Amino acid sequence: MTLQPNRRDFIKQSSAAALSLAMFPSLKRKVAPSDRLRVAHIGLNGMGTNHLNWFAKLPDVEVVGLCDLDETHLSKALNTLQTLQPDTKAKTYADFRHLLDRKDIDAITCATPDHWHAQVAIMAFQAGKDVYGEKPLSYSVREGQKMLKALNRYDRIFQLGTQIHAGDNYHRVVEIIQSGAIGKVHTVRLWKTGFPPVLGPANYQTPPATLNWDMWQGPAPASLYTPERCHFTYRYFLDYSGGVFQDFWCHIADVVWWAINPTGLKRISAKGEAPEGIGDAPKWIDIDYEFEGLNLHWTSTPPNVPGAEKRGIGAYFEGDKGTLLCDYNTREITINGVVMNDIAEIPITLERSPGHQQNFVNAVKSRKQPESNLAYARQMTMPMHLGLIAYRLGQPLEWNARKEKFRHNFDANALLSREYRKGWDLI
Repeated sequence: MTLQPNRRDFIKQSSAAALSLAMFPSLKRKVAPSDRLRVAHIGLNGMGTNHLNWFAKLPDVEVVGLCDLDETHLSKALNTLQTLQPDTKAKTYADFRHLLDRKDIDAITCATPDHWHAQVAIMAFQAGKDVYGEKPLSYSVREGQKMLKALNRYDRIFQLGTQIHAGDNYHRVVEIIQSGAIGKVHTVRLWKTGFPPVLGPANYQTPPATLNWDMWQGPAPASLYTPERCHFTYRYFLDYSGGVFQDFWCHIADVVWWAINPTGLKRISAKGEAPEGIGDAPKWIDIDYEFEGLNLHWTSTPPNVPGAEKRGIGAYFEGDKGTLLCDYNTREITINGVVMNDIAEIPITLERSPGHQQNFVNAVKSRKQPESNLAYARQMTMPMHLGLIAYRLGQPLEWNARKEKFRHNFDANALLSREYRKGWDLI
């Protein structure tokens, strides 16, 4: 982004403004039009609608572009924006490449299906734009590597859309664990309950006239159109995503990587079951990860530990002095048989977020990476990809963390990336 002189003046005040907003979240800030970030949204169904609502309500953001390859989504989004910003002059696009050509856009948000995340982000970086990208970071491990390389080359800002990261509960969990209150953590258990819907039989048909199905598929393998493979339920097909597991990994694994930063991954083993119907992402999946000094387990049912059965998603930290159980909004610490939800003696050491989207806006203006930055998000996301590879191959896998490749397994390494469909390798 090319900052005008008045924007440079704003940057000097950004730290104070962020602190003020954190202390007084209802404060209505008046922002001069010249200091407003010009944001465009790519992908406007589902989470994309949330992106539009969140950013359009920030006083220092002007929404200047909307893009979706489904005309119905684009029309609905424009109506929503006109309600939120009645004087909007935002332009609409069916192809994100035309939007990226605009020099006056500072940042974009991306809420496309997973298989488009990396190419959209990298091309935005190349165009000099910062990115707020929905999770998961990328479709594959190699895409995440390319994203980080491009971010550094073009000196861009990136925030992963793990909105729960901004909440007080995760901040407090991290403070408690990093204080040493439960001792050295040796085991972590993560889980998310719930099965995918049973899809099918396939209803193959001509794509709607309002949808560019060829571009929707983009880099993924070509398929005849069926509604089950598109829009929300795309996530249950391995061509595009990784099912319930991939949908929720980042939200709960986030607190683990923030609190203890697992490193030195050595081994991954997985088991699961294929779903009924035409989807092929796992119905359920259990994965065991062996890191240096840490065992991490993912299950599709709550583990057999106190309090887990009450939570559909959660993280359970086992230390040599106690345990901590948490989900998005609650926590239970157990030390010497005493259960508590906080330890007053542990000080508040982490600065609280002004809000996940506001944190991104502040980062764009200050040119300092935000909370869920790309380098962090890539490390947190990588085990998710590796777990799915172990499931697909049905065998334990050895991992070389330094080289980021599997040891002595050609088939597994082949799944770290995939060749893009002809005509859709845009990077």
